[in-house]
Amino acid sequence: MASFTVVANLVDIEARRILPAEVAIVAGRVHAVREVAGPVEGYLLPGFIDAHVHVESSMLVPSEFARLAVTHGTVATISDPHEIANVLGVAGVEYMIDNAAQVPFHFFFGAPSCVPASVHETAGACIDADAVGHLLDRPEVLYLSEVMDFPGVINGDPEVMRKLAHARRLGKPIDGHAPGLRGEAAQRYITAGAGHGAPVITTDHECFTLDEALDKLQYGMRISIREGSAARNLEALMPLLVSHPDQVMLCCDDTHPDGLVLGHINALCARAVAAGVDVFHVLQAACLNPIAHYGLPVGRLHIGDPADMILVDDLQHFRVRRTWVKGTLVAEDGRSLIRSVPASTPNNFNCPPISAQQLRVPAHDDQLLVIEAVDGQLITHKRFLHGRLHHEELVPDVERDLLKIVVVNRYAEASPAVGWVRGFGLKRGAIASCVAHDSHNIVAVGTNDADLCAAVNTVIAHRGGVALAEQGQAEVLPLPVAGIMTTADAYEVAEAYAALDRRAKELGSDLRAPFMTLSFMALLVIPHVKMSDRGLFDGDAFQLIETKA
Repeated sequence: MASFTVVANLVDIEARRILPAEVAIVAGRVHAVREVAGPVEGYLLPGFIDAHVHVESSMLVPSEFARLAVTHGTVATISDPHEIANVLGVAGVEYMIDNAAQVPFHFFFGAPSCVPASVHETAGACIDADAVGHLLDRPEVLYLSEVMDFPGVINGDPEVMRKLAHARRLGKPIDGHAPGLRGEAAQRYITAGAGHGAPVITTDHECFTLDEALDKLQYGMRISIREGSAARNLEALMPLLVSHPDQVMLCCDDTHPDGLVLGHINALCARAVAAGVDVFHVLQAACLNPIAHYGLPVGRLHIGDPADMILVDDLQHFRVRRTWVKGTLVAEDGRSLIRSVPASTPNNFNCPPISAQQLRVPAHDDQLLVIEAVDGQLITHKRFLHGRLHHEELVPDVERDLLKIVVVNRYAEASPAVGWVRGFGLKRGAIASCVAHDSHNIVAVGTNDADLCAAVNTVIAHRGGVALAEQGQAEVLPLPVAGIMTTADAYEVAEAYAALDRRAKELGSDLRAPFMTLSFMALLVIPHVKMSDRGLFDGDAFQLIETKA
């Protein structure tokens, strides 16, 4: 490894001071720090860490994700691979670990705790407690990924408790996922059913109100403030950076490739500082708290630490000049220096094309239970509306933004589940995606059956992807890795995805991220109502309420 020096304003986050210094790097580690006479240009600080992310949501394999992330100063991620695990099982987790190891970047993977995420949907694999235990035994697997089955925890489900026990046996952290859970229920979840004592499940990234976050903090949890492509909670939770700077972290969770091109954790830091939050509080959350919580072998600019560091222009905008990982320069002036590496394309796809006839809904006079999507949130609302009748069937009504939603089982031949949704705003055409948390069946929203079929069948023809159709003509971004990622160049993928996003908005959608919002319409573990491949699902009662014919 090369040896070199960097002269800049050294940001000592723990001591809350900035001093002009010469930092010597020898064999990839911080060898010496010597104060120099100022002034000097630029600010040297530890690299940013994304405290909770699903790399798969970038639609990029880990090696390509890293190429983009380092340009924004990110040197490490706490990566939950449950998306690919729901498609390929343990083999999917191993794929992520193997691909990630080929590039200079810190990927810290967890053992997925909920594969499948629920029994009310069809996934491509199952990872039971024994398999979770074997994954946690691996040194590359650092923690137990978000425990989404909060009813199972609260009620002491034996299989869920065995998964928790494996992590506790090894002293590995356990991540949480409990949107909207408050009071005694939250306490029982955090303490793994005990209702008192030290926290067992120690993080949550699903808080979307300040009160909910404060409630969980009092029981000993740490809160990861999330700002992704769909769920955006930074504004609501920003006061935590002031009141609880040692108990919060920053994460981007689910970020699509076009967003990752523009920024990552650095963008969250800039917004927080612009809002008046003390810069040292912000950097503690962005750089140090994940290291302390997860016990990460990531450098903090201490003598002897690996040189995981970034040079930025200033502490307001956080434009990154250079990024180093273990002393290797991996990005400079917005240009990634990580090379693309070859990667295989494992998949699990086995369904035939659908027909418009399969999407027909016979006319009836009852009110429809409608999923209402919320821009910037993963939660949905329940609405009851009368449908539009046409030739003895119920059809979409674009004037009232009442559209048809379809979920198709990608793993076996089965009839589509059909329901109703509002909030997407499409005036024509349809959009479809195989990026559909967590089981990654095909989800589509559209204004007519013909375009719904065209979009869905295009995804099927490519064995995974993101598609759009208008008047029967389809466009697609193929995703050949498990139907949810691609091995293609990160920048080309971002450009292609951005083009589809623009086209969806040309069709009428006013959502900030139409395809990302679409991907969460089948996520059953988020309230209040969603769509499974088996029918309409009530996230509050945690049960199917309308099954397909």
